[in-house]
Amino acid sequence: MSDIEAILARRHDNGADYWGTADGRIYVGNPFSTISSLGMLYELGVNKTHEAVQGGLRLILDAVRDDGRIRVAPKAPMYPCYTAEAARILCRFGLKTNVAVKRTIAYLLENTHESGGWRCSFTRFGRGPETEFANPGATLYTLDVVRWISKHRTSSKVVDRAVESLLEHWDTRKPIGPCHWGIGSQFMQIEYPFLRYNLFFYVYVLSFFERARSDSHFTAALHALESKLDDGKVVVEKTHRGLKGLVFCEKGIPSKPATARYREIQKNIRR
Repeated sequence: MSDIEAILARRHDNGADYWGTADGRIYVGNPFSTISSLGMLYELGVNKTHEAVQGGLRLILDAVRDDGRIRVAPKAPMYPCYTAEAARILCRFGLKTNVAVKRTIAYLLENTHESGGWRCSFTRFGRGPETEFANPGATLYTLDVVRWISKHRTSSKVVDRAVESLLEHWDTRKPIGPCHWGIGSQFMQIEYPFLRYNLFFYVYVLSFFERARSDSHFTAALHALESKLDDGKVVVEKTHRGLKGLVFCEKGIPSKPATARYREIQKNIRR
């Protein structure tokens, strides 16, 4: 069974079709939720015309509220991280000009945190001075949305400040934000597909922004990534345990789709 077939075979696991639940939850059952499954199919080159992809995208679009936030479950809070995680899938499949997606992008750009980037109000680890900062994970996910809009890559003060907050995090490395995202040994392992805050995802997204490409922190992160390549190919060091058996992200061997993302990084830094 191919990786694509294996992912499609899980489409009813959560109780309804398109990896969702009967009551409309699209972010449960990870890594085989609606959002994550569509993200993996995109990495594997499945076209948006595929009926399962179309069905999954409809579920996400139906979850977009009038103000642009995305409710990933009927009673779930609409945190920036959830909204951005869903929106970046819509953008990947070419829906950046969809009216609902435009609302979401506008909402995200209008609701940044004073420290730069985006912050969820949920405080998993209690409240301390470090939790008053924007959440690096939510910020990375959101930048993965706005990178699709070319004007925001080069001439947006809001986006530049968010980029700077991630570049600064490379220096401090301390766990910050309500969810305590830090840069440590786990972060430094090449993880693929892009499900969580990690070195490869960090360098990939930041490479799209002019403000990042000229910064020494980005250069250091890029060199750290490149030091791990095997003859120019990306070798996955870490993946979600639920993806065991999928070849495209198998631990310890070069990944063709992951290497294609590294080629995008190279293309971006040559601009």
